[in-house]
Amino acid sequence: MSTPGDWQKSSYSGPGDGDSCVELAATPATLHLRESDDPGTVLTTAPSSVGHLLQAIRTGAVTAPRA
Repeated sequence: MSTPGDWQKSSYSGPGDGDSCVELAATPATLHLRESDDPGTVLTTAPSSVGHLLQAIRTGAVTAPRA
């Protein structure tokens, strides 16, 4: 499976082109996520799966692990 070439950097990564960024690329059927310091490793998923995860986080069904 090929990934798109148009990657967008997370706004949480701050300004500039540093190497500690989360990047996202999308096609109509898939989302691709990678870290800029390891661009060869790409996580590919369906938009609906990410939507379900975000909804679970918003409703409190999923929480951050305790340290």
